[in-house]
Amino acid sequence: MKKEKDKIRIIPLGGVNEIGKNLTAIEYKNDIIVIDCGLRFPDEEMFGIDLVIPDVTYLVKNIDKVKGIFLTHGHEDHIGALPYVLKELNVPVYGTMLTLGIVESKLKEHGLLSTVELRRISPKDVIKLESVSVEFIKTNHSIADSVAIAIHTSLGIILHTGDFKIDYTPIDGVVADLPRFAELGKKGVIVMLADSTNVERSGYTMSESTVGETFESIFSEAKGRIIVATFASNIHRIQQIITAASKFGRKVAVSGRSIENIVAVAAELGYITAEKEIFIGIDNINKYNDNQIVIITTGSQGEPMSALSRMAASEHKKVNISVGDTVVISATPIPGNEKFVSRVINQLFKKGAEVIYEALADVHVSGHACQEELKLIHTLVKPKFFIPVHGEYRHLKQHAELAIKLGLAKNNVIIADTGDVIEVTRDSIKKNGSVISGQVFVDGLGVGDVGNIVLRDRKHLSQDGILTVVVTIEKESGNVIAGPDIISRGFVYVRESEDLMEQSRLIVKDALRECEEKHITEWATIKSNIKEALRLFLYEKTKRKPMILPIIMEI
Repeated sequence: MKKEKDKIRIIPLGGVNEIGKNLTAIEYKNDIIVIDCGLRFPDEEMFGIDLVIPDVTYLVKNIDKVKGIFLTHGHEDHIGALPYVLKELNVPVYGTMLTLGIVESKLKEHGLLSTVELRRISPKDVIKLESVSVEFIKTNHSIADSVAIAIHTSLGIILHTGDFKIDYTPIDGVVADLPRFAELGKKGVIVMLADSTNVERSGYTMSESTVGETFESIFSEAKGRIIVATFASNIHRIQQIITAASKFGRKVAVSGRSIENIVAVAAELGYITAEKEIFIGIDNINKYNDNQIVIITTGSQGEPMSALSRMAASEHKKVNISVGDTVVISATPIPGNEKFVSRVINQLFKKGAEVIYEALADVHVSGHACQEELKLIHTLVKPKFFIPVHGEYRHLKQHAELAIKLGLAKNNVIIADTGDVIEVTRDSIKKNGSVISGQVFVDGLGVGDVGNIVLRDRKHLSQDGILTVVVTIEKESGNVIAGPDIISRGFVYVRESEDLMEQSRLIVKDALRECEEKHITEWATIKSNIKEALRLFLYEKTKRKPMILPIIMEI
């Protein structure tokens, strides 16, 4: 019996076969440790969806075992689902000071701050639970205060690297705790889960400090205002912008809700150091000469409603782009966002601004490890088994192959899918079934009330539009006394297609007459006959398939 119990179960509920929505459950005896709780932004075909979060049904069913959510860092794809998940799964949340500072402001917005227990940890801290201990190890990433997580069990250590890079000259001066990774390797890491984002890139990721040198060069040459768009959470990047602004005697204004919140939190906690006088409100930028201003803004991904996009489209209330402005886009487009970013760059150039982006200068470096850094971690840790995470399938596949080249047996590497149950014993790793998993859509205030059927309808509407057919029938006789009236939205413009609309009305009349002759009085059948007759006619005439919505009123 003891042998049967001595298994580690690793269940990724997000973050594999996708970038984002990171959440991994690690189960040993009576403890379930949840690592991260992130969101993903919707794909283009997810019409109207605001956010995508993991399905945590399995965790809710096993809530007695869940000992907490342990956060590796404060990026949205690792903490963004917390306000939604904590409503179903109210367990302690562990994180470093900056990570919890960002989480606090999120929970405050959702009115949850008073109901959730936040437990602050520091690197090297160890949390002892019923069956396991959880250790936090300092790493470097594109946000301060990031950690890897090691779970100590009687079977061995499970190591989750979190998102990381190896930066020998980080902005805060605190390098990753590589000696601890090596010590854990000597103790015995039974399974490692590691970041796969940059596995396709050879060499090393450049140090964040190289961006600071580029900023200084840009700031020394710029004659007018400087507007820098970057990720709101990249505190080290924001610090370097502020440092360069201070060096060249410029004031700093911040534009964009997310960046304003994070800068306020980071400054309060001491992660951003600057003289208070350097900051000015965005309302006050016109009180200074253009060569005295730096604006830090959101919109590095070309998001349609972001501050930079609104500036580029002349829709921003406070900032109009003009000739002489220098706009720096200090980020790489996330896959899928290239068109948005390209459109914003084109608009900015048209307005006479000088635009500097990654293709032209070193204004961005990644926060993720490239191949040589991944090799170093694998070599230090020497895991018995390996599960690549944080990547699309191609990334996971490449990372698995890299681990095999470094000496791991093919059978000791598992490429997971969302919901897979991966069982680890002292001598084996294998998939053993799956749990309920997937994605939950957030649309406005609704969480999970929009599913695949609603999305399918939205897609249908976006492609071919809708025709509404309104008919009034007398209750007693079943005779048509008004209509049919046909309303078109997104299908054809009625005034230009009067013949088609008139023919459509006749088709509906014929379908209704046929129902009368056959003494069909069931509304569902009448509606079905109308839809089928009209669908066939419209497809024959237009080769389009609009959604047809018959409405029957009875008087």
